[in-house]
Amino acid sequence: MENILFLAHTEEGGTLGKPALEALTAAASLGAPMAAGLVGATAQPVLERTLAVCGAEFAESRYATDAAAAEALVRASGAQIVIAPHTSRWARCLAGVANRLGGRADTHVTAVKAEGGRISISRWFYRQRMEAEFTRTHRPWIILIEAGCYEPYRGELAGAVERVDPPSVSCRTRVEGLQTPKADEQTIRPDAKLLFVAGAGWTKKQRDGREHVQEAAQLILEFLRATQASLGSSKSLVDLSGEGQQVLPFLTHLNQVGQTGSTPRHPKGLATCCHGEEPHVVGWRFIRERRAVNIDPNCGWARGKADVVYVADAFEVMAKVNELLKV
Repeated sequence: MENILFLAHTEEGGTLGKPALEALTAAASLGAPMAAGLVGATAQPVLERTLAVCGAEFAESRYATDAAAAEALVRASGAQIVIAPHTSRWARCLAGVANRLGGRADTHVTAVKAEGGRISISRWFYRQRMEAEFTRTHRPWIILIEAGCYEPYRGELAGAVERVDPPSVSCRTRVEGLQTPKADEQTIRPDAKLLFVAGAGWTKKQRDGREHVQEAAQLILEFLRATQASLGSSKSLVDLSGEGQQVLPFLTHLNQVGQTGSTPRHPKGLATCCHGEEPHVVGWRFIRERRAVNIDPNCGWARGKADVVYVADAFEVMAKVNELLKV
């Protein structure tokens, strides 16, 4: 069996984040000799052999330093297979690292397995409509594991840290600091147990013949704050701003779920005022329990695409839910 390098960037204190622990589970499932390669300000041992590129310049995400560190770790480990979490930080640079090493990289991988001494991977293509399983002969082979596909690693994290010196890098980018929204303004929460998706029906004329966009925004935000759910949106809703119509003020294309948006993996999902047609449902493919609220009993969700459909007015339902959450 080929040697494996588990590659991760560390969080504060040198620890590993949840996506990294999930990727470690994937790597360990192959049953091959394995080392760990860590990049960050500091690093704590993960496996018996843990290689690390550490320092203040590697604390923040930056292509030049991340690529140099990852390249140095792969060369120092001598690994033919590299397993890493599909984070924005690694997705930005590991394809370039594979090119430097003369190898190949595959992103958004949902499963890896070893059979007969050969490693193969699974991933989705054509906007999450087709799943393929394949292998490669190029080495090194860098595999980025999609978050939510494996349980976080539960084994013991122990060993010794071996420092690796990366090649000198000339950086044109300097990190001055981070700007983040307030906690109650954050609407995208990848680790949330519930995905709440808002459809265009929230901004349409209601039973009284009038639009109630501000009321809709208040109901949705109140629910998100009470449950700490993650907010998704149908493409039609986020596109309304380009048509000169009123929109929910906190929605952006980053919230979009569907064939041209994200495909999150939350345990539960609740769709409201959504049509439930194929382009939108593609984004729900990996939600384990799906429920929907729609006033139309013939909406797409009612045709076998949701586990439970509530035929009701979403305004009334969410107002009652928010009331119950206060109790």
